[in-house]
Amino acid sequence: MRSSYSEEDVTILLKDITGMVEPLPSEVREKLIQSGTHYCEMLPLEYRPGEKYFALYREALRKYSAETGRAAAVAAEKIKKRYGSNIVLVSLARAGTPVGIIIKRYLNRKYPFLNVFHYTISIIRGKGIDHNAMKYILERHAASDICFVDGWTGKGAILDTLKRELSAYPGVSSELAVLADPANITSLSGTKSDFLIPSSCLNSTVSGLMSRTFLRPDIIGENDFHGAAYYGELEKEDLSAEFIDTVMNTIDFTENYEISDSESCKVTGLDEVKKIQKDFSVGDINLVKPGIGETTRVLLRRVPWKILVSDPDDKDYLAHIFRLAEEKNVEVIKYPMVRYRACGIIKKLADT
Repeated sequence: MRSSYSEEDVTILLKDITGMVEPLPSEVREKLIQSGTHYCEMLPLEYRPGEKYFALYREALRKYSAETGRAAAVAAEKIKKRYGSNIVLVSLARAGTPVGIIIKRYLNRKYPFLNVFHYTISIIRGKGIDHNAMKYILERHAASDICFVDGWTGKGAILDTLKRELSAYPGVSSELAVLADPANITSLSGTKSDFLIPSSCLNSTVSGLMSRTFLRPDIIGENDFHGAAYYGELEKEDLSAEFIDTVMNTIDFTENYEISDSESCKVTGLDEVKKIQKDFSVGDINLVKPGIGETTRVLLRRVPWKILVSDPDDKDYLAHIFRLAEEKNVEVIKYPMVRYRACGIIKKLADT
């Protein structure tokens, strides 16, 4: 399908459904989701941030592009060590796509003798992986060369889905490479810290102008890839290439990026999420979205109930979250967390 990325950076295995699905506002979508409609059967109306929020994104990019670059370099070195000379990066659309591009560019530049390919495909919690996309990749590459890539881990739901789905594909590793792994569930991570990846602050305008992925039988046929729409009306606001270039420019290719983990805390993200669920009497664990990236998503495209932060004075990492919470009149509560700096709780709207 269309995107604002170059074909050298990524092959996008998605069906273009632009104009075929009417995007819905967050409040409407949230009621439908909580009444039983799966989120992948709808498209969200894209949040268009104002000047103040864009200024926060710019500040986040200035402050954290180097940390993002370092995490990408560390993750890339781990991938190289694990996979060797033939690497097929398969990023999970859409948050994984810019991360996969950065890792591919890093590997191509530092190790030009490697064979590195990059695809982006859809995986949907509760529905599964795009089996047509997997068939396409496996017809062209060895199963043992495939490495899945995403932006960060929340509580681990996508990794659980990935592991279940890949039981059908012998030889394909279910390990997930990410920049940030606050959930403490993968060894192929750039860091275990819940840091601010600037791309998590925005939606399609840092994701090649692609929507989140879509799956509904009246539009996605049996032999189709999962779908996504292209937001051509946002082309003048597109920051996808700028984000990747900015991060790449922070990487020192003469540096030996340390790839050993010094993680001593054995608490997992799921442990913390279960405690939050209990403390705030949340019936459905899927309404608890931990981590800076997931909290940002809650504020951008869901209907938030409360935002938890481990340090209310942490303006460095959380300024954009405070700004969005203020815009949407959402309560921000100090709550002690070990693995996460922030957590969003989605408002319960439906009785079912």
